Amino acid sequence: MNQTVEELVAFLSTPQKIIITMHRDPDADALGSSLGWASYLSKKGHTVTVISPTDYAANLRWLPGMSKVLVYEKSGEQGKCRRKIEEATLICCLDFSALSRLKDLGKLVQDAKAPKLLIDHHLEPEHFAKWMIWDTKAAATAQLVYALIKEIEGDVPTTSIFDIPMAENLYAGIMTDTGSFKHGNVTPAVHLAIADLMLTGFDTSRVHRLIYDNSPLSRLQFLGYVLSQKLIVLPEYRTAYMVLTDAELARFNSSPGETEGIVNYGLQVENVVMSALFIERKGEIKISFRSVGDFSVRDVSSTYFNGGGHKNASGGRTELSINDTVDLFLSILPKYKEELLKVD
Repeated sequence: MNQTVEELVAFLSTPQKIIITMHRDPDADALGSSLGWASYLSKKGHTVTVISPTDYAANLRWLPGMSKVLVYEKSGEQGKCRRKIEEATLICCLDFSALSRLKDLGKLVQDAKAPKLLIDHHLEPEHFAKWMIWDTKAAATAQLVYALIKEIEGDVPTTSIFDIPMAENLYAGIMTDTGSFKHGNVTPAVHLAIADLMLTGFDTSRVHRLIYDNSPLSRLQFLGYVLSQKLIVLPEYRTAYMVLTDAELARFNSSPGETEGIVNYGLQVENVVMSALFIERKGEIKISFRSVGDFSVRDVSSTYFNGGGHKNASGGRTELSINDTVDLFLSILPKYKEELLKVD
């Protein structure tokens, strides 16, 4: 057991009031890792509250424990969130490396007196936490939570540590952040962790179905519109991109999170190396980038779009107009043309 984990175990040896939070617009890894960690801490006698900075996608509402998650941006819940944070003796920050990823909740967490624990796998973390469980080689934050719990528990049998709800949450996080185990971040450790969690007896196909095959008809119609009308391919740059405006989102009644994963469709086009999705929502532009091979969309995101993430999966945001943002993207493509063309 390393020193960080030893100190954390010592701190958790007495009951604590714990907040767990994750990045804005949380995905399955952010929520699954948070809920899995919350369940473990609750079993150890701690008082745990999970707070999401913003709302989440409808296909994640089934995750065990979601009914108790507070959403800071919801009217009526901000006051409760503030009180919980003020009373907290530990704040766990999962699946993000910078407090700006918490949107309006970031200032509250930054100013809170409670020590912070960071559990994350993104590059270049800010050093705001007292304890850091951080590994960029991990496929998902849920994988780090699994490994942390196993390290804390030592030789205790898996089925005495994890129950089915915990396993479902952690599996959801690992499965989605590996693209159903097809991305390059899949390692032997990933498969061993999944095999171990499967000893609880949970149904892996059920988790997959509830996340990927559980969309309202309107979402499928929206996806059809995007792919038929909004997908633009630039063969000379081996790039695909899509642009969605506020008006288009309103037309299909698209809620936060329903655009998750759409950017990946660009990579299904023959010979495409980079895919980008630009979304206009509530006065800001959110950008998702995906790539294959050695081309780093993280460099694109961090250099031009105030973002970051992983080499092949990153995001960014701008305060420019949607048209100016896309124009900026198109203007930088010549700078990356050589790199894009040489990817195998």
